[in-house]
Amino acid sequence: MPVVVTAIFHPAEGKKDQLIEALQGTMGAVHEEDGCLLYAIHDAHDATVTMIEKWASAEDLKAHSQGSAVQALGKAVDPFISEPTTVTTMTPIAAGDGERGLL
Repeated sequence: MPVVVTAIFHPAEGKKDQLIEALQGTMGAVHEEDGCLLYAIHDAHDATVTMIEKWASAEDLKAHSQGSAVQALGKAVDPFISEPTTVTTMTPIAAGDGERGLL
């Protein structure tokens, strides 16, 4: 069963552009990981940067969270965030039609 994750990054004052650049520079390695179905960042209206992830399985997410790519990402973004990243892990619930009701 797929797993969906949101990671909300809280940029330090005046560091949003550097945070985005750090994320962009490290995401390619994550895209190559087994089970990575989606790993994308978004500029949120509340001045945060939100990453939306989708993994093929909980096992793939676990491997990702313990892997070198996510460690490199953490080191790259650390100078540009003002507080710890808020991470939420979710299991999709189907609703409506299959194409629009399930991430």
